[in-house]
Amino acid sequence: MKDYKQEFIEFMVESSVLTFGDFTTKSGRKTPFFINTGNFKTGKQLHRLGEYYARAINENFGSEVNILFGPAYKGIPLSVAASISLFELFGYDVSYCSNRKEVKDHGDTGILLGAKPVSGDKIVIIEDVTTAGTSIYETMPVISSNAEVSVLGLIISVDRMEKGLGEKSAFDELKEKYGFKTCSIVNMKEITEYLHNREINGRIVIDDKIMEAIGIYYQKYGA
Repeated sequence: MKDYKQEFIEFMVESSVLTFGDFTTKSGRKTPFFINTGNFKTGKQLHRLGEYYARAINENFGSEVNILFGPAYKGIPLSVAASISLFELFGYDVSYCSNRKEVKDHGDTGILLGAKPVSGDKIVIIEDVTTAGTSIYETMPVISSNAEVSVLGLIISVDRMEKGLGEKSAFDELKEKYGFKTCSIVNMKEITEYLHNREINGRIVIDDKIMEAIGIYYQKYGA
């Protein structure tokens, strides 16, 4: 595993973004782990987060992308942080774009904020996590209704590696439906292998009991 991936896993734990317990996802699944990038709150944290996303975007898409689209609401700070870091680390001057939950009818009107896509733009959607792909199915019509653009792919922080709407993974379903590349900074296999019985700041994050609960979860929802 690359160093920046290991650093990112520890960064999520230290920032209380990756936690373990009893949770319910947006798609209604009961899960023993939860990823909430909303807990990246400080300037220092967002700066580091942007750098991890930028490294993964560069690794998977290079300089092709010219707009990062961050679905409201969590995608908004992600798109801004990553676009700044893409310029700082690689010199790519990438715009950000996000959608509003409601159409604005005065001033800067419309459903979009930030850069307004035009025909020929190459877009990468940036999200925190994708469990069943629900938010992406909601986002694609917003993007495609505004201009003839190319959506190169989707980048998320963590691939949960579980079933989407059917038996295949959400990533595979999205790839088949839209024909774009799907990638993540890390996936749950990398996370569990790295954290199992490893101490982070003096405590073991994934002990044998938690590992067993994760195994049971993936017996039901694993792709």
